[in-house]
Amino acid sequence: MTRILVVEDYPVTQRMLALALRNHGYDVLIAGNGREALRLLDDQTADLALIDIAMPEMDGIDLLRHLRTDNRFVGLPVIMVSASGQDEDRAVCLATGANDYIVKPVRPSDLIEAVSIYVTP
Repeated sequence: MTRILVVEDYPVTQRMLALALRNHGYDVLIAGNGREALRLLDDQTADLALIDIAMPEMDGIDLLRHLRTDNRFVGLPVIMVSASGQDEDRAVCLATGANDYIVKPVRPSDLIEAVSIYVTP
């Protein structure tokens, strides 16, 4: 089963993303920030990561930088999720190595469409 890592600090958004993904046949891991995500990835694998930008302890951009410099995760597809629709935020994420960028609030159908470009259940 395809496993997706959701890295999001807001519990309501965590649940919404996880529910939409599980309803479409994906296995979901949840981390509340970048440091927690790295701890999870030390023990488990993921086929794709959905990463919020603004989080405590380690934000999404720092996590993305870490993933892109660690040989274990260089090929991991990453979709950044942000409340900011600013072009410069999108540009920074894509330049840092994100595969895609979606803006919150995310409709479940848009989430599944974006995820399905990179993985299938």
